[in-house]
Amino acid sequence: MSKNKIAKYDSNTNDREVSEQVSYDTDHSSKLQIHEEELDISKKWIKTGEVSIHKEVFTEEKTITVPVIHEELIIEKKVLDAENSDQKGGHTEIIRIPISEERIEVIKHPTVLENVEIYKRQFQETRSVTETLKKEKVHIETTGNPEVIDKNKEK
Repeated sequence: MSKNKIAKYDSNTNDREVSEQVSYDTDHSSKLQIHEEELDISKKWIKTGEVSIHKEVFTEEKTITVPVIHEELIIEKKVLDAENSDQKGGHTEIIRIPISEERIEVIKHPTVLENVEIYKRQFQETRSVTETLKKEKVHIETTGNPEVIDKNKEK
């Protein structure tokens, strides 16, 4: 029985490195592992951006015309004839008449102008991914005239 070195395949680096010496019997059979890469597809969510939404308050001046009423005092003097005069001399009377007007009172109150609905929706699309994969093949090299039988070709 002889000891020979065999190449070990490292799938993490896709490299071969010579491993420790492995014993195998040269008079019988040995096994060689053939590797190939396969794709494992996974998906993950990543942040592609952000939208900031805020309300802005601005002012505008608004002029409204409002009709208002006010009272005015009118004094009319009428000349009376001397016969109908009931006037007593020296007596003073005071008459008070209230005068009024409408004043404009402004009251501001908020009203709903519109509702803004904000939501996200998802769209599904199909994308193609192309990768180069490594695959090992067995090549047989001979020196001299050994008899080699390939059982895979006989089928």
